[in-house]
Amino acid sequence: MAALDGRHWHFGNARLALLAAGVGLVAWRGWAGSAPWLGGLALGFGALAVAHARLLNARDAAARAVAHYTRALARLEDRWAGLGDPGERFRDEAHPYADDLDLFGRGGVFDLLSTPRTAAGEAALARWLLSAAPPAEVVARQAAVAELTPRTDLREDLAVRGPDVRRTVATDLLTAWATAPPVLTARWPRAVLGLLAAVTGALVAWWIWSGSPPAGLPVVLALQGLVAWRYRRGVKSVEAGLERRERELEVLATILGRLEREPAASRRLAELQAGLSATGHRPSEEIARLARLVDLLTSRRNQIFGPIAALFAAGTQLAFAVDGWRLRCGAAVPRWLDLVGEYEALVALAAYAAEHPDTVFPDIVDGPARFEGADLRHPLLPAASAVPNDVRLGGDGPALVLVSGSNMAGKSTLLRTVGLAAVFAQAGAPVAARALRLSPLSIGATLRIQDSLLAGRSRFFAEITRLARVVELAKTGPTLFLLDELLSGTNSHDRRHGAEAILGGLLDLGAIGLVTTHDLALAEIADALAPRAANSHFEDRFEGDVLHFDYRLKPGVVRTSNALALMRSVGLRV
Repeated sequence: MAALDGRHWHFGNARLALLAAGVGLVAWRGWAGSAPWLGGLALGFGALAVAHARLLNARDAAARAVAHYTRALARLEDRWAGLGDPGERFRDEAHPYADDLDLFGRGGVFDLLSTPRTAAGEAALARWLLSAAPPAEVVARQAAVAELTPRTDLREDLAVRGPDVRRTVATDLLTAWATAPPVLTARWPRAVLGLLAAVTGALVAWWIWSGSPPAGLPVVLALQGLVAWRYRRGVKSVEAGLERRERELEVLATILGRLEREPAASRRLAELQAGLSATGHRPSEEIARLARLVDLLTSRRNQIFGPIAALFAAGTQLAFAVDGWRLRCGAAVPRWLDLVGEYEALVALAAYAAEHPDTVFPDIVDGPARFEGADLRHPLLPAASAVPNDVRLGGDGPALVLVSGSNMAGKSTLLRTVGLAAVFAQAGAPVAARALRLSPLSIGATLRIQDSLLAGRSRFFAEITRLARVVELAKTGPTLFLLDELLSGTNSHDRRHGAEAILGGLLDLGAIGLVTTHDLALAEIADALAPRAANSHFEDRFEGDVLHFDYRLKPGVVRTSNALALMRSVGLRV
């Protein structure tokens, strides 16, 4: 980086020296006497500008490579929280599990997985986390992710190549522009302007060579000006849709180019490549061509290029060329962006798989609801400290496990661990476990139920409203329910009878799930619903003033409580 910065300084000084030489030459010999020399200086300045731009691109690419691997190391060292995209724009309070399982927000699942550089890629990844894919789709994604996992060079290339952008490529805006009707459809202005520009160039060259202005130049410039004035509104309309988006387009062209060239053995990757070629264009080349046109269109406002662009009516010519591109390729752009989004989502899951080699791809099976996990771990916890547990629901195990235990013993974490395993599995991602076998499952959870003063809604009402949605979800097919501190907002009598009725109804619908509670009276529900339900618990112990947990799920009902000890440990007299 230091060497590139040094070369950047030298290039900048050389360009300033040429500019100063041109100014000095004009001051010494005047415009007429300096014209031939100024042409040579201009060519030299242009060559330096091109070389300087390439150097800056190389420097920026090196900086992006450093950032890419710095973030990858942070993920490996469990320092990743806040370094990715939290995905807050995808949050929906009404979703049946997104907030409960920490999919979005700082330190959430999206923060960990977010590597896409386009809005389409981010949207695809979020969509996969928010809704389960059919089993055949899950298997196809698993094969694609497994194929992409060892390709470190691919992930680096996608992160490094192409100009850097502060935000991801706004593919929704590009789609809106591409599918809008072209406004500059007439053919004769492009031909006339091209001819006039050629004549202008010849006349200017003659002026530079001879030192005397040609008599016909003002006429040609006037004709160009008339045509440009006639189509000025159309030019502004074209500019408004793509102004200063050339850097984003270059990133998109890079991703498309890798997708077109990357080996594709799995069915899904082959389908993505076939989808690109089916449009009849080579998308990477077409998007790169559009990026160059937009770059030139934007550059006409540059202090150096601007006068030259005005001399040849370049803005009008470029606007016609851009709209010609839209007429030829615009209809294919939404499809290209969908394919890019899916590809980036697969690459994001592959990055997770590569950085977590202790994960496994689950088996998706047909039949009634079941979830059979061995050594399940929470994917957002450091691997060194995450305690694995086995969870079996449905099949040969109970459909309901009622988990009791003290505060901070691990009950809620277990629910999130199981829920995220199901989310990852049905997104096509590997899961943090030794093994996982599950049927297709809808997911409903009540881990982050809150009251709302503005909505006039108590926590209890918010909880029973969500519970009603979970029941409705179970009526549509196999469902995994994760209920934390079930009905804690009401009295013991109503809680006991209400919980048994709700859980019995869910089991009757074929649902499976976990329920946590501090209330040991609720543990009796497992006996009432046996053999479809069973009790498990987490233990803790105080040694002196220090509370210890082993976070191991054990059969049966908890027999200890740390609530009084915790109150005493913070100075309360109880």
